[in-house]
Amino acid sequence: MGRVLILSSFVATSGVGGFAQSLVLSALGHEPVLAPTVLFGRHPGLGPPGGAAVSGELFEGVLDGVERQGGFGRFDLVITGYFADPVQAAAAVRVIDAAREQTGVRVVVDPVMGDAGKGLYVRPEVAEVIRRDLAHRADILTPNLWELGFLAGTDIDDISAAKDAARRFTGAVAMTSAPVGPGHIGILAVDDEATLYSHAAAPAAPNGTGDLFTALLACGMLDGHAFFDAVRRAAGGVADAVQAAVGELPLTALAPHWRSPRSDVRIVSP
Repeated sequence: MGRVLILSSFVATSGVGGFAQSLVLSALGHEPVLAPTVLFGRHPGLGPPGGAAVSGELFEGVLDGVERQGGFGRFDLVITGYFADPVQAAAAVRVIDAAREQTGVRVVVDPVMGDAGKGLYVRPEVAEVIRRDLAHRADILTPNLWELGFLAGTDIDDISAAKDAARRFTGAVAMTSAPVGPGHIGILAVDDEATLYSHAAAPAAPNGTGDLFTALLACGMLDGHAFFDAVRRAAGGVADAVQAAVGELPLTALAPHWRSPRSDVRIVSP
């Protein structure tokens, strides 16, 4: 069992964000603690979400309470995701630094900021904290292709450019939405080496696939798998969930076989 601190969104009825990740982690035998950055009733892409963003002051207060209850050093892993306010993102930086002073906690940064065709969908001040401070503290960074280009300050036109951008960061990178050809979608994993994985793409995917990928990758690392194996397993788990989805991603029903996904995930290139 691993203890995981999640700094991300709470969305009550949609399988996205930190709440979805906490369900996945729990289903796979790990212990999550969620410090929410927003409290929404549903995904904003579906219409008015209900609820509101958590103020920076309130978010910091929640983290103060978490710290008093045993310290940040008791966590094995920290996941950061969606931030609504630059104060929240700056607080995440302080949490990571405090945890690392106490123990060898690992950090997974999902830089939830934007996507191709949409650009930024967080405040520019939030994106700047992620680019300047959080991304470079990550043991594992899980951007989509657009986010990796934004973080690295470069356009990414192909896999070679993506590899170059990933190597600008000290941690490992697992980039989702990698181009691999018609009918497939890829994950580019870069550490000391680079591997491009591919699986069949669904005609449409529910919201939350990136959040699920990050959660499954974190579980793989907590379970003792090496980075590349954890990436492959996480990619297969997301593909399984997308195939089984009816409206929303199934977040617990597939748990019995997420450690051995059924979807075919292949290595496209080294």
